[in-house]
Amino acid sequence: MASKPARVESKVPIDYRTVDRVTGPLLFVRDVQNAAYGEIVEISLPNGERRQGQVLDSRKGLAIVQVFGPTMGMNVEQTSVKFLGEVARLAVSDEMLGRVFNGLGEPRDGGPRIVSENRLEIVGNAMNPYSREEPSEFIQTGISTIDVNNTLVRGQKLPIFSGAGLPHNQIAAQIVRQAKLRDSNEGFAVVFAAMGITSEEANYFLKEFETTGALERAVVFLNLSSDPSMERVVTPRMALTCAEYLAYEKDLHVLVVLTDMTNYCEALREVSAAREEVPGRRGYPGYMYTDLATLYERAGKIHGRKGSITQLPILTMPADDVTHPIPDLTGYITEGQVYVSRDLQRKGIYPPIDVLPSLSRLMNQGIGKDRTREDHRGVADQLFATYATGKDQRALSAIVGEDSLSAIDRLYLRAADRFEAEFVNQRADEDRTIDQSLSIAWDILADLPDSELKRIKPELVEKYRPRKAAPPA
Repeated sequence: MASKPARVESKVPIDYRTVDRVTGPLLFVRDVQNAAYGEIVEISLPNGERRQGQVLDSRKGLAIVQVFGPTMGMNVEQTSVKFLGEVARLAVSDEMLGRVFNGLGEPRDGGPRIVSENRLEIVGNAMNPYSREEPSEFIQTGISTIDVNNTLVRGQKLPIFSGAGLPHNQIAAQIVRQAKLRDSNEGFAVVFAAMGITSEEANYFLKEFETTGALERAVVFLNLSSDPSMERVVTPRMALTCAEYLAYEKDLHVLVVLTDMTNYCEALREVSAAREEVPGRRGYPGYMYTDLATLYERAGKIHGRKGSITQLPILTMPADDVTHPIPDLTGYITEGQVYVSRDLQRKGIYPPIDVLPSLSRLMNQGIGKDRTREDHRGVADQLFATYATGKDQRALSAIVGEDSLSAIDRLYLRAADRFEAEFVNQRADEDRTIDQSLSIAWDILADLPDSELKRIKPELVEKYRPRKAAPPA
């Protein structure tokens, strides 16, 4: 989690009319005394309009201010900047549930502002590693490929790696609608933050949440593509501050969905270029790893607190390149990834999640007896191996023909086809329980002889395998 910004001493706000230049989303203000990193400023335009900004850097009397909004209409002669002596804060309350805000935490649903004496710094407090509790307990998303093969556990950060044009928004909306704690009466909420999405996408999300009733237990932050890009830098911090309040003050288990982290990183690159910093990989700032970590590491559980924060960031990989800096750095910080496949989407399969490159590193901590089911681990491993073998046979049959395959190879080929058509594929409104997903898996694995089910304990095969005639070995 991020460290607190430098403490801003109480001081009388002063109007500075010493704007040196305006570069992109940044204002450079000369002769400023005691400006602190993260300090909020109020900018007065020549036409009387006012906008907010935040200090990005302060050295030798020069303050670099990031403007939350367009810089159009600002000039160096008539624009004044007032340093307010406080950092960015969000007024938090349990009345935020069911509300929709913009990227700066202001209502965009026509409702009243949140009035609360509890105003939290959006940077967040650093979480002592010693106080962290190990992520555990299963979160059921209703999507078989996640629940069985890449299980999401409470307190985890599990990103979704997607590409342009793939249905990651539809998957995100489905998870928000369906996510729940299995066999638990504990409070559960969702914080959804969208960065740089189109108006069409925003309307889709709101319609989905409202018609299904998911909005009642959700807090939504929306930054549209037409909104200032600098707002995108603030949006996820607003969302995570709200999540920390709901988790650690109201004892709720909170799922945070962040989409699209690629747009967030593009905003970082824009700020870095305006500051004329030496670029890192592919033009992104060299501190992007640290910046992403300040967001992702705000997920977790704390000893002695009932609530928890689980993160599901979504990012679109430019050119479907998993080695691009954004997915690459995200993979280092988080605990696995769920990979959305373009090949599966071309086959008309939804959700097109490819289990082979996907991974949940904390899966074992949330599954098994008394959590999901005793056969969960073995079934997941056997499904993975069966699908991988079946895909190999599919590639081989394309060369030599299916008739050239052995009987057992054809069984694997059929199992791979059934895995995609029956297990991976499900309706967008289909909410499967973990037992239903495991039953579908067993029905597919039952096409193989017992001798091939090497990753499941024999007693579990005997207990859970469907009672139908097994094919000869």
